[in-house]
This record gives sequence, structure tokens and C-alpha cells, in this order.
Amino acid sequence: MFKSLLLKGRYLGLLLCCLVSSLVVTAQTKYKGKVIGSDDKLPVVGASIRVKGTSTGTVTDVNGEFTLSLSPGNTLVVSYIGYQSTEVKVGTDVNLRVTLQSGSSTLNEVVVTGYTAQRKKDITGSVSVVNVATMKTVPASNTASLLQGTAAGVTVVNSGNPGANTTVNVRGVGSIFSTAPLIVIDGVQGSLNDINPNDIESMQVLKDGQASIYGVRGSNGVVVVTTKKGKSGAATISYDAYYGTQRPLKDGFKLADTKTYVEAIYQSYKNSPNADGSSPLAGGNPQYDPGKTGTWTIPDYITPAGAHVGDPKTDPSTYLLNPFTTDNQITRANKQGTDWFHEVFKPAPIQSHNITASGGNDKSTYLMSISYLNQQGTLIDTYFKRYAARINTNFAVGPHIRVGENAYIFYKRSPNLSNNQNEGNAISYIYREPPIIPVYDIMGNFAGTRSGSLGNSSNPVAVQERSKDNRNNNWDITGNVYAEADFLKHFTIRTQFGGTVDNYYYYYFTKPAYENSEGNTSTNGFTEVAGYNSQYTWTNTLNYKQQFGKHSVNLLAGSEAITTYRRGIRAGGGNYNISFDPNYVTVANGANPPSNGVDQLFDSGLLSYFAKLDYQFNDKYILGATVRRDGSSYFSPGHQWGTFPSVTAGWRISKEAFLKDVSWLNDMKIRASYGSLGSLAGVETRLSNAYSLYAQSNGNANYDITGTGNSTVTGLYRIQQGNLATSWETDKIKNIGFDATLFNNKFDFTFEYFQKSVTGLLFQSGDPSIALAPAAVANLPYVNGGNIKNKGFEIVASYHGNVGSDWKYDLSLNASHYSNLVTDLNGLKYQDRNSDGSTRIQNFVRLQPGQPVGEFYGYKVIGLYRDAADIAASPTDVNARPGLFKYADVNGDGKITSDDKTFIGNPNPKFTGGFTFNVSYKNFDLNAFLYGSFGGKIFNYIKYWTYFPQVFTGNVSADILGPKVWKPGADNSQATIPVLTRTANADNTGDPNSWYLESGTYVRLKSLTLGYTVPNSQIKALGIKRLRFYLLANNLFTITKYTGLDPELQPSNLNNNTSFGIDFGNYPAGQKIYNIGVNASF
Repeated sequence: MFKSLLLKGRYLGLLLCCLVSSLVVTAQTKYKGKVIGSDDKLPVVGASIRVKGTSTGTVTDVNGEFTLSLSPGNTLVVSYIGYQSTEVKVGTDVNLRVTLQSGSSTLNEVVVTGYTAQRKKDITGSVSVVNVATMKTVPASNTASLLQGTAAGVTVVNSGNPGANTTVNVRGVGSIFSTAPLIVIDGVQGSLNDINPNDIESMQVLKDGQASIYGVRGSNGVVVVTTKKGKSGAATISYDAYYGTQRPLKDGFKLADTKTYVEAIYQSYKNSPNADGSSPLAGGNPQYDPGKTGTWTIPDYITPAGAHVGDPKTDPSTYLLNPFTTDNQITRANKQGTDWFHEVFKPAPIQSHNITASGGNDKSTYLMSISYLNQQGTLIDTYFKRYAARINTNFAVGPHIRVGENAYIFYKRSPNLSNNQNEGNAISYIYREPPIIPVYDIMGNFAGTRSGSLGNSSNPVAVQERSKDNRNNNWDITGNVYAEADFLKHFTIRTQFGGTVDNYYYYYFTKPAYENSEGNTSTNGFTEVAGYNSQYTWTNTLNYKQQFGKHSVNLLAGSEAITTYRRGIRAGGGNYNISFDPNYVTVANGANPPSNGVDQLFDSGLLSYFAKLDYQFNDKYILGATVRRDGSSYFSPGHQWGTFPSVTAGWRISKEAFLKDVSWLNDMKIRASYGSLGSLAGVETRLSNAYSLYAQSNGNANYDITGTGNSTVTGLYRIQQGNLATSWETDKIKNIGFDATLFNNKFDFTFEYFQKSVTGLLFQSGDPSIALAPAAVANLPYVNGGNIKNKGFEIVASYHGNVGSDWKYDLSLNASHYSNLVTDLNGLKYQDRNSDGSTRIQNFVRLQPGQPVGEFYGYKVIGLYRDAADIAASPTDVNARPGLFKYADVNGDGKITSDDKTFIGNPNPKFTGGFTFNVSYKNFDLNAFLYGSFGGKIFNYIKYWTYFPQVFTGNVSADILGPKVWKPGADNSQATIPVLTRTANADNTGDPNSWYLESGTYVRLKSLTLGYTVPNSQIKALGIKRLRFYLLANNLFTITKYTGLDPELQPSNLNNNTSFGIDFGNYPAGQKIYNIGVNASF
């Protein structure tokens, strides 16, 4: 059925293409015109000239002139950034002269809102127009990260890892799976992660029912990007570049030196008497008291039994190191302490270069760009390189037909460092590796925890150095070709075909860590993976525009077919003896037999029909409506189709007679919208959710057919349970907004309130009745069964002013608030979620009706037990000891049990916002951009490792011996940290509790830019049109009470919205960057 529907879609597209040839040409005359500015009377280059009510238009050349075929009675709409748009009625005079009035109003700015464009002042839905200039003040390898603080209602969480993906949510978390918005670049689904920011002309974010025109793909919001196009006139070449340095954080994790570390370990033994009351110190310690004297000293050398200078075990002639095991490795102890953070994080350069050439005439325009980005990471051996090229062309084939293309190709490379942070990455080893261990042993080989009583961590420098030759390569081509034609005066037909083709290849070599206490005898291994991803989109639209009297109508109808295909393979080998360099090995030349398998297998289709209506009466009353019907191959027959409508309305109250005499009011509009959208959250990652899948495996499907036990036959076993009843996740969005422009277009203000209701939430239920095979064998299907509600408000304000003719300034502020609530989980009382980074202290994220998504769950700490009397006077706690956590008796039954666990903190921020300040004086310009996140909680998992040395004997916090730590016999009035001990139980390390929570509030100066534009009189003779130099500083300061590296934390799993606000030691995003840059045009 679905294939037949796709076939019908192709026939419809073919019919639309055929209509291109049936044009009705009316008699027209060639008109010439010139556009100048009112302030300086100079030509306005690149001004937009459009015939009102049609898509016919052009732009002015370098002399401000244009040529266009028109008919008497046509109305021209002339606009340019920084000027107020104007309309010109065409008469019989073929020579036109237009003067644009200077002004800062953006009301007449045209923005793309989904297959069509509207004036900003006519938008009745919720659309954030991103200030692209502000966005570019932050150097980044990922363009998505630049959205942070530039659009109200858009929450962005970055990583310091070069090239890493960015977490983007529009109006909060609306699902338990990824809620990343749809990215549409020049009409084709794409990615912000890899686009060259210098190619971006405009960017809008659709946040409410306005996104329903994109149907099932638009439920999480839509970011619409338009890339730059060539303009009529002489060729222009521009060069934009910056070079700078990135600086690691100064303080790191604030860890102990060797003396403090050893003393903390000593105190933990001292405070942990044996069952018979004797001191465990009598048993000595392999490193600090091998002779069992009861006195601990820091050894000169780290050996299986700590040694001092002169000990025969330290004789370099006895040193023996096997690449697979440590026979006799000799390591000099670092008595001062190794600063692991600054051994792993180093200053690193960043540079970007972009060259763009553009030009054209009234028949054709072109734009070509090439760019190079190289960001070396501050974490050693991390980097991101991207080489990219773009070509956008447009051709006018006569007065009514236009064709063109947009093509972008890039290659990127990185060392294949995982973006998901957990306890097993190099950053986490910084706070786990004892400071007594140096980076290298006496022979320059990596030192580690192989000797006794040093924990089980890994040398973080070794971890990074051993992965530096790993590679992750991607080659991508994305773009589209289009043809459109005007006919019957008010109709435009368009067909567009585009997509993305991605080829990826990566490999990595795992080397034996001979110096570790764990895994030191593991064999090495080599894995390589290759695959292909493609997505093709064919879109056909018919547009009708007409203005008659006080009525204005814009009607769009169309169809769209999308096919997605992904396939990849992986292979591996092991036990290599000749070379450990992945550049010189293959999967076949290891001693172990090679293995192979499927990396991914995916094929899907989406067929859609849609329509959109925009209507205005007297520029006062505005109505809009959209409807889209999507059919998806993800679901079984009977559940494949969904219909997603929306309606919007606006009232430009400033046009009413009772406000016409209010001189300070330029524009005021009240608007409202309601829309229904669908979602495929979670399901779109599967080959099939509807049907069960089977596989072969010697370990899971062996059958003893003969009953002899001597010969088994490999059969099939279920690896995924299907569900034929699964259907769309449905989102219903309500939005009310208010827009005002005041004081001669100097002040703009917007307020919006929204509600979003998600029903039929897609999630993998823990209900065993859904699966016909054990969950350990068969993956559970996604089912519809949960409901989530989001609500919030947004405020945007800006002011544009000047002091005399030399000083100009702009202030802008955006602030957003959202809250979410789980209202149903298919009848389940709750569902505990894995934190995805570690489960050392059990699950501490719970989904439960009546609570926000991602809220932390555990015991509420009300203090520490002061002494035995305090324990006796408190509710019964079988784990109670002086100096351990005292938990609240939440249910009031007089005892502390798991029933007293409660919700202890919400990681969702209460407010986020950005503030931008721009000021210019003559040829100087200054820009400052701040971002803040307020009210969210962070689960600081690092405390588990650095305040409880009994866990794995890793490194400890620098204040581990301070007054905040409970000590026997001391005045513990300031103590908030449990006693140092070798015992682990539910009252210190065994269960999650509120002690781990900290405030995630922060304010950060994202960028500060000082620029100088060289006067034209000094560079004109050199053939330079514009030359600007600038100094740029990023992340100069962060104001926060959070004690970890950085309060800006990515989820430990980017595809799961229930594991955010958890700090395992993320790659910090707030590192300082200092750049010098240049913008030049020729």
C-alpha cells in the first residue's frame, strides 16, 4: 500500500512539472530603476525588488540599479536591511527612482516560515528570528552550538569536545527520547552540526503550530536555514578568518596533592576498626607501610610493595617491561602530586578561513565559497578538521521561469572520541588516578596503578595517547536542484529534488594497558567500520498569491516524498604482535580470527500532502491555516497515516481607529495559534518497530535435535519484539503572543505563553506482558502509553538608539521559562531510568506521573549523625553510624527504608536567556553577548569518587581533610561531608541522595568583540571594498556556585532525555578562547 502511495506522489510531481510549460505570458515592458538611501543619497547595493503579489523580483547591482519587466499597475516592494521597506506603484514612466528611508525597524523583514515566506510583522505563529551576526561572534566547530542564547525558547547545551554534537531543545523536554528539532536548509532536511556558519543568510525557529506544515518531523520545532545567494552586480570576493588559542580551566577538579591524598587514605583506615575493635593499621599497607610498623610514609618508588632509595627493587638494571604485562616496572613516586588535569588539558589553537565569491546579473547569480576549520582540543589528542565548499546558483530562463541549485560538500575528521561522558573516559580518570603516580616510569613508559593499594583507575594521558591514531572520517554532499515558473499572473509552480549523501569510515585500536591494575593482560584489538547514509526529498508545490482591494491571499498546496536509507558494516581483529599502529594493520593480520557484522541497517519512507493558507484583511486581521497528512513506513498498515492541522489568527490592534493618534506606537499585534503534530521519537532509529526480528547466534539459539548432546543445530532467536498497534506520538500546541514596536521603531517587545500536550508517548515499556521473550534476549517494542505536558512563556525585547550621528547602540534580551510534567505512563506507577554513565549508586532518575522528566530520586539528607545519642533519638536506621548521612523519614513510619526515597531535584532550568549589547562609534564597534541558565539542579557524580576513598582508592578532593568533613572527637558543627572510612553502606556510598545535588545556575560572558573598520578612503585605491579587524574573547567569565568543572552539562546519552544534568566529568564548554580576526571584501 505504502509503495503505491509513493507512486501516486511521483505522478503528482510529474503533473506539476508538466504545468511549467503551460505559461500564460502577458504584455510587459522593461523598466529601469535606481535605489538610493535617504541618509547619504548613495546607491543601495543588493536591495530586494519584488513585484507585490508575485514571486517575480531581482536585486540592485553595485550602482544601486535594476532592470525588470513590468506592467503598468504593478506594485514594487523595495527593501534592504537597515532601511524601511517601501512600495512603489508602477506607471508609464519606465525610469524609476526609489529612496529608502533609514530606520532600524525589522517589521518588514521577510522570513521563511515553512515552504513560504512572510513579512515578520505578519507572522501569527511563534517564530524566533535568529540574529546571525550575534551568532557568529562565538567560534565553534558546530553551528548548532551558536544558537545558545540567540533565540527565545531554544535551550542549547554544548560540549568542549571539538566537533561534538550539541543538545538542542525547543521549549523544553517533550519526550523521553531525543527531542532535537528538525533542521531544514534551503528546503532540505540537514544538520546544523556541519554547515559553514559563514554561508548562513538567515535562520528562523518555528516553535508552535506553525511547524505543523512539516507534519511528523516538526513536533520538536523546526530550524529553517537559508544560505547566502549571489546578487546582481560585479563579482565580489570576501575573506573571513580568525586564529586564536583556547585555554584550559585554571582550577580543574580541585584535587588533593600526594600528602593530602595519603593522609586521607590513612584516616579512612584509622576510622574503620575491625570487628574485634583492633586497628586495621596493624596490617600495614603495600605502599605506605609494607613493614607493618603502624607508621605510614610516602615511598620513593611505587612497586608492588613501596620502596625507598637504595632498595634493590629500584635498581634500573632490573627494569623489565613486556608490552603485554608488567614484569618489573619501576616508577618514581610523585611526592608533590601529579596535576592530572593539566597533564591532560593543554592550550590549543583554533583557526578558520573562508573565501566567498559572488555576483551575477538580472539573468543569473552565483555564490561560491570554500572554508577550512581546524580546532585542536584542549584535551590532548582531540581535534576536529573540516574542509567544505558550496556553490549556489540561480538562473532566470525568461521572465517567468527560474532554475537553480544549492550544493554543499564537506569532509571532516576527528579521532573518534565518544561524546557521551561516563566513568570510563579520560576525563573521569583525572579524578580517579592517585596523585602519587607520575605520568611516566623511570624509562619513559606510562606509569599506572599496577602496584598494590592504588585503586583501579587508568593513566588518563595514556588513555589519550593510545587513541591518537584512531580516525573518524565523513564525506557528505547535501543540496538540491529546483525549477519554478509563474503563470496566470498569480500562480507559481515549483519542483525541488534534494537530499544528503553521507559516507562514513572510522577505525580504532585498543592497546593493552600494561600499567593498570585491571585489564593489564587483555589482548589488543582493531575495529573498522564503514557505512553509507542517504536521504532524498522530492517536494512539489503550487502557490497562489493575490491581492484584491483590502484582501490578501497566499495559498500553497504541495506533496513531498522522503526516502531514507542507511547501511553499514563492521569488522574486527585481535591479538596483534607486530604493530599497534592502526595505520599499518588490518582485521585479517591479527592472531585471532577476524569477526564481522552489521553496523546499521535501515530503510524508510515518508509520503506527505500539505496545504497552507495565509489571509489578511486591510493589513489588520490575519488568519492562517495549515494541514499536512503524513504516511510513514515505520508503522503497520492501519497505523501509517496521520493528519496534522493548525490554525493561527492575528489582530493588528495598532491599525484600529482608537489607536491611530498614538504617535509613539508603530505596530502592535495580538496573535494566537493551535496546532497538532506527530512524532516518531525513538521509533525512527529502528529498522522496524511493527514486526519482530530474528537472528542466529551460537550462544542463544543452539538446539539439541538428536538428544545426544554431542551435536547442536543453530536456529533462530528473537532479538526484537514487534508491536503492530504502535502509532504516532501526538503533540498539541497552544500559543498566545503579543508583539509591539514603539518609539519610532526603536523598541521591540514580544511576549508569548504556550502549552504543549504530548499524548501516546512512545517509550519502551517495562511491562513484561508486552514481550513474548525475556527482555535480556529480545528488545522490547516502542508502545504508545505516556503523556507529557509542557508550558511556559518567553520574552524578547530590543532597543535601537543613537547619540548624535557617530554613536549607535543596540540592546536585546530574550528570556524563556518552561516546565514539564509526566501525566501518564500507560498505567505504570513509575519507571526508573539508568543514568547511562554509571550505576554505582543505583538508578537515581525516575519517571513518574505528576513529576518532571528527568527528576532525580533518592534520599533527602538532613545532616550527619553527630553521635550515638543522635542516632538513638532519630528514626531507626540499621546503617546509622556517627558521621554518616542522616536521611529524612519521609513517610513518617519511624524508620529509614527505601520507602523514604523521594524526588530530590529537578535538572530542568527554570529560566534561560541571552543578552546582547552592541555599540559603534565611527569606525569602531563593540559587541558583548551573555548567556544564563537559572534554577536547574546538577547531580555531581564526581563527589562519589573524590569524597569516598573506600570506593576505589582513587584521588580525593583537596578539602578532604577540611572542617566540612566529620572527624571523630572533633567539633563537627560545620561538617557536611561523611567521615572518612573503609566501610561502604547505604548511609554513605550505597544510595543516591540529595548531598550530591548542587545548583546549576550560571551566567557566562559568551563573547566580547572589539572591531575596527578601516575607512574606505584608505583602502579604495587597493581595490578593497571593506576591511575590518577584530579581537574576540569568549567565555571570559562564568558566575556560578557549582563546584564541578562546568555547569553546562550535556546528557550522558544524547538520545535519551532522562539522563541530563549529571556530571561524570564532561569536556568543559566554558573554556576561554582568544582570537584575532579579519573580514575583507574585494
